[in-house]
Amino acid sequence: MNIFFAGFITGFSLIVAIGAQNAYLLRLGLTRQHVRLAVAICVSSDVILIALGTAGIGAVVRAEPRILTICKWIGVVYLVCFAAYSFWRASKTEILFPSDMPTPSRKLVASTMLAFTLLNPHVYLDTVLLLGSLSNQYGAHRWFFAGGACLASLLWFSLLGFGARAASRLMSRVVTWRILDALIGCIMILVAYSIATTHLGS
Repeated sequence: MNIFFAGFITGFSLIVAIGAQNAYLLRLGLTRQHVRLAVAICVSSDVILIALGTAGIGAVVRAEPRILTICKWIGVVYLVCFAAYSFWRASKTEILFPSDMPTPSRKLVASTMLAFTLLNPHVYLDTVLLLGSLSNQYGAHRWFFAGGACLASLLWFSLLGFGARAASRLMSRVVTWRILDALIGCIMILVAYSIATTHLGS
């Protein structure tokens, strides 16, 4: 249980950090748009990557840093474009009630969430390399550590996605949505800058 709890705390501390993935999920939760799908993608992606790291795939990632470099620059471009879209959305003047908002397709939500998740090299550094390395320190008990980290992912993304619904009724003021979209745009820019200035080979 101590190993499981260590995995849970470590995983939770890494996942809670505000990033593009969390910001997008929060907006989906507030607008009640395909939340189950988005949460499922976030959790399943983390579970798969944590499992790969625990199984020792981190060595492959270290051996082929070009993979992360490709994800790095594609991710930077994608984040900057999404930030521009968020700032444009923040400039709109109509009142935005969650129930009246146009609902994006499931395909669009899925592809966007996958992009935020898989095009961010930090997710590989955190899950495959860091959590994978930490879990393997426990030898035969490494899967208990991995299980704790996976549970942290499930709880956090569920809380963020479904918990946001409780505040959705408060999001009926134009200024609130402007602030939220501007904040999301700023987060995307900061994440893009962080990714662009990360030396993946170090």
